[in-house]
Amino acid sequence: MLTNIPDITDAITVYGASSEDIALSFKEQAFEAGRLIALSGHPLVCGGGRAGLMRQAIEGAASEGGVTVGVLPSFMVAKNWQHPALTYMVETDSMHTRKATMARMSQAVIACPGGVGTFEELFEIITWRQLGLYCGNIVILNVDGYYDPIIEMLRSAAANGFMHPDCLAICRVASDAAEAVEMALAPADTTDYSRKIH
Repeated sequence: MLTNIPDITDAITVYGASSEDIALSFKEQAFEAGRLIALSGHPLVCGGGRAGLMRQAIEGAASEGGVTVGVLPSFMVAKNWQHPALTYMVETDSMHTRKATMARMSQAVIACPGGVGTFEELFEIITWRQLGLYCGNIVILNVDGYYDPIIEMLRSAAANGFMHPDCLAICRVASDAAEAVEMALAPADTTDYSRKIH
């Protein structure tokens, strides 16, 4: 594992659970997403953890010889939470810097199922895309309908005037890893969503 990494801007960032106590279908799809990202020739960037769907994505990419980059704040590195198979590790001073670093290195984001940390990452990157601070594709990997309630909440926000209806197009929704990676690698949406906020 190296800490002196090259300048990467074309990675696919993967968000996902750190929990292991989840259904096998979630793990299989995260592994497959990592594997397909490696086969695409793009680096995989993630939170770098040694457990849960982060582990699965890293190991999926590694199974095909892909480049994997883990971005972890110092307090996580001190607890040795990083996956030992990472190609590169970036240590940051905070969670905020961690998320900004992951976004800066990527041309697209795939949100695998996860808990509140993953929800927070997903909503922040949606907000950044809406404000024009992030220009990549954002894909929700909706394994077994896991994200259906959040997708419905976004629709409710638009229906009630809290979000411009056009901004619902910021996220692409995939049912499996193959579709998610295909969506992530598609030409980026060039819509200026910031014009739709006010």
